[in-house]
Amino acid sequence: MIKSSRRQFLTIAGAAVAATQFPMPSIAGGKTIKIGAVQPFSGGLELFGAQAKMGLDLAMQQINAAGGIMGHPVEVIYADNKTDPKTSVERVRKLVQSDEVMAISGPITSAARDAMAGTMRRMKTPLLYATNYEGGTCDRYLFSFNTVPNQDTAPLIPYLKEQGVGDSYYMFGADYIWPRNMFKAANAVIDKIGGTNLGEEYTPFGVKDFSPIIRKIADSGAKVLLFALPGADGITFIKQAEEFGLMDKVTVAFLGFAETYLGAFGPGKGEGMYAGLPMVASSEETGVQDFVSQVRAQSGADQVVSFYVMTHYNSLMAVKAGMEAAGKVDKEALIDGMSGLTFDIPTGKATITEMDHHVAMNMYIGKTEGGSLKVEKSLGVIEPAGQCS
Repeated sequence: MIKSSRRQFLTIAGAAVAATQFPMPSIAGGKTIKIGAVQPFSGGLELFGAQAKMGLDLAMQQINAAGGIMGHPVEVIYADNKTDPKTSVERVRKLVQSDEVMAISGPITSAARDAMAGTMRRMKTPLLYATNYEGGTCDRYLFSFNTVPNQDTAPLIPYLKEQGVGDSYYMFGADYIWPRNMFKAANAVIDKIGGTNLGEEYTPFGVKDFSPIIRKIADSGAKVLLFALPGADGITFIKQAEEFGLMDKVTVAFLGFAETYLGAFGPGKGEGMYAGLPMVASSEETGVQDFVSQVRAQSGADQVVSFYVMTHYNSLMAVKAGMEAAGKVDKEALIDGMSGLTFDIPTGKATITEMDHHVAMNMYIGKTEGGSLKVEKSLGVIEPAGQCS
């Protein structure tokens, strides 16, 4: 199993804007269809931006190699939002007004997505959001290609109880909208299974010493730590939790965990953590293994491939399928073509819900074991909960 390194991802991110496109093929008679990508290539979440870029690059290459979309080549134009909501809006305006993109891929954070939403609506341009999030968004111009809580978190909590891990929880996450709303959804599931929430804490980004909260979690007696602290801060916390011995006392249910974290905690560390995911790269499924091989052939044999790569890949493939279904190169036609669309993804079939534009797809419970992320249970297709009231 290839392990990730933060240096590797920072290297990719640093080169992302400089090497943004593959040479465009010559496809006779077709005007280029441009897709903007507003992703974090700096500011703290660049490893996720790098994963998104690998998926978009592969989809673009495959679409163009097959003749484009109805004879039109596809070009992805990347912009660094610096992990900042205000910058995200600035980048969107430039891409739509100056570059005349057909759609925007991105961002990563909920704060940036929410900041962009009004601008996307006013400019009548679809947003292809491929990051797992807390749900609750319903808009003609937004398509969500990743998971919402009933797909990734709701199945995980009863599974841990079934495995005898425990049903007493402590919740710890970053102080922003995603962890707060994820924990709100999780509390409803914990109540349903007769579990207990023994504590709930939030932290600002950039904390260096987590020892006070680690002691509090240990003293609570909780059997499960529901954890929602992404990026470098999450890595720091798990390292310190290992040193304290907390990992011997609790089982970590890591929301948003992916292969990008593997190897970051140190040899033999970060073992026995669970997550709900739309893809596990080590899966023996033929479609997954073919996809991972294709990504590595395109981006490098040592690249870590997570579900973020797949969901961003899926989003651009949905643009192709949706536009071909509509039979027209037009933003509104694209939206109509993607609404209700069923299309192939590496894990099987995916269907975009017609009303609220979220994706039903196969889901999995994964567990870290032996320095790898492995499939613990295949859950089958899980429909996203309705997001439109």
